[in-house]
Amino acid sequence: MSHPIIFDTDPGVDDAQAIAIALRHPDIELLGLTTTYGNVDIETATHNALLLSELAGRDIPVAQGAAGPMVKPRHPAPAHIHGANGLGNIELPEVKGKKDPRSAAQFIVDTVNARPGEVILVAVGPVGNLAAALQLDPGLTEKVKRVVIMGGSIREGGNVTPVAEANMFNDPHAAQRVLTAGWPLTLVGLDVTHRCVLSQAHMQRIEAGQGELGKVLAGSYAFYRDFYREFLGIDGCCPHDSCALAWLLRPELFTTAPGHLSVVTDGIAEGQTLFAPEGRGFIQERWSQTPLAEVCLEVDGEAVVEWIADTLS
Repeated sequence: MSHPIIFDTDPGVDDAQAIAIALRHPDIELLGLTTTYGNVDIETATHNALLLSELAGRDIPVAQGAAGPMVKPRHPAPAHIHGANGLGNIELPEVKGKKDPRSAAQFIVDTVNARPGEVILVAVGPVGNLAAALQLDPGLTEKVKRVVIMGGSIREGGNVTPVAEANMFNDPHAAQRVLTAGWPLTLVGLDVTHRCVLSQAHMQRIEAGQGELGKVLAGSYAFYRDFYREFLGIDGCCPHDSCALAWLLRPELFTTAPGHLSVVTDGIAEGQTLFAPEGRGFIQERWSQTPLAEVCLEVDGEAVVEWIADTLS
């Protein structure tokens, strides 16, 4: 079964790995890449999205989007994690293609309206483009097939604050809007992505199978791996963004639960994802008043990274 997707991204080392999957997998119809700030500034994100598709020999529309958060000040890009160029500071070839003239939000609206009931939005960075698309066309909630968000954390704790995952923290107001919009939504957060470790052996297989793109994936992986060795004490990296595509194509590898999501927008816990399981009573009802969504809580991490390596090799 073909999955027509728009991939909303801030590439980013793990974004690059996921984009490679979206470009390669026979069951994915990649309708376009929409870019956001996050791991890098917006111009770098758009450059990298164009470059990665060109290295794969594909001509994919790339529409540039949010350059900063909806409300809060923008934090500097994490160059110590992804490199100043988003791809581990390796030398990169020139880009030949040009971005789509539309904004990312307009591209999303146009594409979904052209194929109502078919398009899946997969967002793996701060979700300002999805929030902006909802502002342009609130009816999108009835027209998309599904929204898959890589972000948030239910039980795992945070990776940029004690309680907040990076994408939620970078734009909590957009996250609150998107996670409570009432469209069919699955959240793939740190609870599962931290259980998946892409090893050097996996990356060697990927490099061998991906040609010119493989060189970029392997070179950027080396930089990312050094960060994870220091940050989590693991020998490899967590392929966060690829896990969103793994859920879409191999949902049997994940354990999910329905419930109500919200995001803290201000204060010391800004960016924290709150999850109230469906049917569970709390001291007040306010945590259970948002629309139901699906949250990933457990995963067969070894099977996911084998699927990633198999797809890309």
